[in-house]
Amino acid sequence: MSLTAPFTLSGTAVPHDARQMLDQICEHFTEHANVSRVDDIVVMKNDSATAEIRLTGERLLIDLASPSDQALQMARIMLAEHMFYFAGDNPLDLQWSAPAPLGTIANLHHVTVTGAQDITPHMRRVRFSCTDPAPFLDGNMHVRVLIPPRDRQPVWPGIRDDGRISWPEGEDALVVRVYTIRKVDLQTGEVWIDFFQHPMPGVATPGADFARDARPGDRIALLGPGGGGRPEAQSLLLIGDETALPAILRILEELPAGATAEAIIEVMNADEEQAVCSHGDVSIRWIHRQTEGRTTALREAAKQAIAASPADRYIWIACEKDDVRALRPLLKGPEREKGRSYLAWYWER
Repeated sequence: MSLTAPFTLSGTAVPHDARQMLDQICEHFTEHANVSRVDDIVVMKNDSATAEIRLTGERLLIDLASPSDQALQMARIMLAEHMFYFAGDNPLDLQWSAPAPLGTIANLHHVTVTGAQDITPHMRRVRFSCTDPAPFLDGNMHVRVLIPPRDRQPVWPGIRDDGRISWPEGEDALVVRVYTIRKVDLQTGEVWIDFFQHPMPGVATPGADFARDARPGDRIALLGPGGGGRPEAQSLLLIGDETALPAILRILEELPAGATAEAIIEVMNADEEQAVCSHGDVSIRWIHRQTEGRTTALREAAKQAIAASPADRYIWIACEKDDVRALRPLLKGPEREKGRSYLAWYWER
């Protein structure tokens, strides 16, 4: 173990192709953590954990270090889930120096619906009460929404020996979708989540269906928070569509005084626009897909805005997969400062 912290854990992974998996880990987490690589050693750091992964023969040797045991367990889950995702259908043996703790996951929060309302024709807000909303105030904005079968006693997930989440199956299977915490209200003990109501006939939308039918008293769970956090920067460029609108609006509303932000947001039409109140200096350009009549309008506007942005400006992008792929190369190169961008695809056309 080359890392030091109050809580540490080591593991060994034997994938089908160890070098390829190390490459995938390095590429993926570059957008989500401070990643450095020297030959066959990758070190990834964020506020809650440090991971060192070393390629040794056909194995990956893993060292994790965190300031708390809960953060350590969350780091194990995160890494294990991603490694098995990268492995796909290929075999992966992943073992740890200490077993995962028994019981439910540490950052699983039980919440109850207190109300729901339509914010726009295609955006519905559901309010949840929880015992302690404080954990949702940190820089991480995203949670996994766990929806149990209606009229059935919920069975919540645990942790497998390999570090992955053990999900209930069969009649106890949960609907699991990732959403953004739109707002945290400490006075009422509530968290708000906005659900985009996808106007796409024939496409399954279980998360949107839950929001449409949510009733006060319905009980679900939230796993997190995690994922892309609020950027800490004085100058921002935010780019996204309806799926990213809750995150963009929360970032704008929580800007400190003196910060500036430009947002480019694509929505169906003017009815889908939302107002925002911010301590920062904010400008929003709305692109109406119904008027544009093309799928490249957001991408083209983003390219122009990125080209006009200074090197130290933080650029945050979340939208459709192909758009993210087209914009990613524009954020690389000597003219852009490293660590001043975030890209994520929220859906696939």
